[in-house]
Amino acid sequence: MDARFTPEHEAFRRTVRQFVEKELAPHALEWDRAGHFPRDVYKKCGELGFFGIDHDPRYGGSGLDTWYVAVFAEELARSQNGGVSMSLMVQGQMATPVINEVGTDEQKREFLAPALAGERIAALAMSEPGAGSDLASLRTTARRDGDDYVINGSKMWITNGARADFLVLAVRTGGEGMTGVSLVTCPTDVKGFHVSKKLEKVGQRSSDMAVLYFEDCRIPARYVLGRENDGFSLIMNSFHAERLVTAVNTVAVMDGLLRDAIRYGRERKAFGERLVDFQVWRHTFVDHLTLVEAARRLTYHAVDLYERKRRQKVKPVKEISMAKLLTTELAQRVAYDCQQFYGGLGYVEDTHVARAWRDVRMLTIGGGTSEVMKEIIASMVAL
Repeated sequence: MDARFTPEHEAFRRTVRQFVEKELAPHALEWDRAGHFPRDVYKKCGELGFFGIDHDPRYGGSGLDTWYVAVFAEELARSQNGGVSMSLMVQGQMATPVINEVGTDEQKREFLAPALAGERIAALAMSEPGAGSDLASLRTTARRDGDDYVINGSKMWITNGARADFLVLAVRTGGEGMTGVSLVTCPTDVKGFHVSKKLEKVGQRSSDMAVLYFEDCRIPARYVLGRENDGFSLIMNSFHAERLVTAVNTVAVMDGLLRDAIRYGRERKAFGERLVDFQVWRHTFVDHLTLVEAARRLTYHAVDLYERKRRQKVKPVKEISMAKLLTTELAQRVAYDCQQFYGGLGYVEDTHVARAWRDVRMLTIGGGTSEVMKEIIASMVAL
C-alpha cells in the first residue's frame, strides 16, 4: 500500500472490507438481475459512517481526510457490483458534499444529516435531455415567486433518481450560459414532481437511473445552495469529487479483475498447459498490471493534491481529469481482455467479469465523457 495510508486508514479499510464482503458481494448477481438493491443498505452504511467520511461532524460526519474516502471507494470494488458502488458513492461523495460545503445550518439539518445517516436517499440532478456534459445549456427553470421557487423542466441520466428522497438540483434562475445557474435542494415529495421513467441500462443495473419531470414544483427559496445565479462553480466542484472517487474505484475494479483472472488462469488448462503459461496471456497481464500501477500512482497523486488543497477550496482539476481519463479508458481494455481470457465462461452473466465488462462501459461516459476530460486537460496545458 501507499505510505500515505496510515494504520488508522488500514483499520478503516478492514471495517469497510468486512461490510462489503459480508453484506454486498454475496448479493451481487441477485441484485444485478433484480435491477435494484434494498434500501436498508443505505441505512447500514449510514450507521457505519460511510457517507459522512469527510463531512462535518456536527451533522453526523466524521471530518476525516480524503484518504479515508479513497479507502471506501477502493473497497467498494469488492462488491463486484458497479451499480451498488455507484449509488453509494453518489450518496456520500457526489450529492451531499456541496451541502456540506455551502449549505446553511438549516439546510444541513434538514438534508445533510439524514442523508449521512442513510435515512434519506440523495441524488445529484444535473444532466438534461439536451444538456449532458454541457451544463451551461441547461433549461430547467426555477422562477422566483415571493418566498418560493417554481420549478419546471426535466432531468435525465440521474443515478438514484427513481427513489431519491431529495435532489441537489441544477436550475436556471437567471440569464443564459454559465451565469444564471443555481443549485437548490428539492424534496421529491413536492407536488408536480414525477419520475417519468426508470432507464434500462446496459450495465450498472442495480442502480436506478431515471428521467425526472418537474411541473410547477414549488420549493422554499431558502433551499438555494450558496447564492442565487452563482451555482455553476459549485457544479464544477461537485464534478471534481465525483471524478476523483470514480478514478480510485476504477483502479480497484481493474485490480480485482486481474487478480481473479490470474487465479483462474493458474487452475484452468488448455492443451496440457495452464492458461497463464501461454506467452500471449503472460505478456497481456504484464502490460495491464504495469499500466494499472501507473494509473494508481497518478490517481493517488490526485488524491494527495485534493487533500492538500481542500482547506484552500482549490481543486487539482488537471490531475483529477487526467486520472479519470486514464483509469476509465484503461478499464475498457482490462475488462475486455479479462473477459476474453475466460472464454465462453466470460460471456455468462453468472461471472463477475461479464458483469464488470458491462459496468465499466459507463465510466468513460458518466461524470464527464473522456472527450470532455481531454478538452479540460488541453485547456490547462495551453495547447
